[in-house]
Amino acid sequence: MRLLLVEDQKMAAEYIAKGLTENDFVVDVAGNGIDGLHFLLSNDYDLAILDVMLPGIDGWKIIEMARQAGKQTPIMFLTARDDVEDRVHGLELGAEDYLIKPFSFSELLARTRVILRRQTAQSPAAEEHLLQVSDLTLDLRKHKVFRSGERIELTQKEFLLLSLLMRRSGEVLSRTVLAEQVWDMNFDPETNVIDVAIRRLRSKIDDNFEDKLLHTLRGAGYVLELRKS
Repeated sequence: MRLLLVEDQKMAAEYIAKGLTENDFVVDVAGNGIDGLHFLLSNDYDLAILDVMLPGIDGWKIIEMARQAGKQTPIMFLTARDDVEDRVHGLELGAEDYLIKPFSFSELLARTRVILRRQTAQSPAAEEHLLQVSDLTLDLRKHKVFRSGERIELTQKEFLLLSLLMRRSGEVLSRTVLAEQVWDMNFDPETNVIDVAIRRLRSKIDDNFEDKLLHTLRGAGYVLELRKS
C-alpha cells in the first residue's frame, strides 16, 4: 500500500519512512506543506500522515484544500499539538485519527493498519492486498508472489522492490527513486546495489517465461509492464 508522509523534521521523517517501508509500505515523503498538498492531489494514496505545523501551508489547510478538491484520501495527523481543541479540530476537518508526539512507532503502525483495514471493510469488493501485472501476482498480506501459478521465492528487499514496481506499473522509476523507497539511502551514483537487485529480480520473474515484464530504459530507470515477445 502506498502512503504519503508530510513531515518537516528530517530525522523524524527518515525514521518513520524507514519503519513503514520495513513493514511493506511504499512511502512518499514531503518536507513542507506545499509539496505535501501537491503530492496528495497528484497521486492516489491509501493513507496520508500529516504534521500540523509545516512550512508553507499547515496540515489543517492541506486537508481542507484536499477535501475541497474532492480527494477523500484517509488522513492521520501526527503532531505535537496536544490540546483537546486541536484534536477535535483535526477530527472535525475529516481526519481518521490524531496521534500526538512523542509517540511510539508501534502505535503509529497499529493505527495505520486499523485505518487501512477500516477502509478495506468499507469497500469489500476491492482486493487491495493483491497486485497484478499480466500473469504476475503479488499478495501483500501473505507475502507471496506467483507467476502463471508458479510460486516465486523472493528476499525481503526483492519483495519490496517488486511491490513498488507493480504499484507503479508502466511508470519509469529512476535508480534514485528505487534507492530512496526500498533502501532508504542517499543515492550514490557509483553504487551498483540497485542494478544487482534488478538483475536478481529479473532472473526470478522473467527468465523462465516467454513474455518479459521487467525492462531497463538506459539512462532513465526501470519499468514493469507487459511487452509481448
